[in-house]
Amino acid sequence: MADRKLIKSIYRWRVRSGVFFLLAIILLARPTWASVGVGIGVCAVGLFVRAWASGHIKKEKELATTGPYQYTRNPLYLGNLVMGMSIAIGANSLWGAAVFAAYFLVFYPPVIREERERMKRLFPGQYQEYKTRVPLFFPTKKPAAQPDGTRFSWFLYKKNKEFRALVGSAVVWAIIVAKLLIF
Repeated sequence: MADRKLIKSIYRWRVRSGVFFLLAIILLARPTWASVGVGIGVCAVGLFVRAWASGHIKKEKELATTGPYQYTRNPLYLGNLVMGMSIAIGANSLWGAAVFAAYFLVFYPPVIREERERMKRLFPGQYQEYKTRVPLFFPTKKPAAQPDGTRFSWFLYKKNKEFRALVGSAVVWAIIVAKLLIF
């Protein structure tokens, strides 16, 4: 019971805590033009993965199995990992990278476990079959599911408020660039 309570608390606090970890990374940052350029490129990949996933997910209404969900059961969190790594790259700080790694390792394993349990409850038979074909986090090289004709939906992208990841990333990169210019 205490373990369940802790996991729910971690699930709720992951975004709010992320802001403090992000501030720590920015304070530790020693960016260069090269690290910022590479970081922004890597961030674009993470944003793409998240956008692609958000255009396929109907949260808690249907089990998402199309788009990136054919390759990994957690493409949104995979996109977060890539985006976080991009910020660590752009920050050009081993301490900043360590802060990100600590944040990700503390918050995301329990969050992914909680998400898995929720999917099992919401879609018991369908999820059981899906998890036998699609890896939990790191993607498979070829799609594990047959396409069903479902395409990316801009409506879902907007409904899932994925634009916030783009806006948030732009703000973070603007701060890192400002730090590069000022210091």
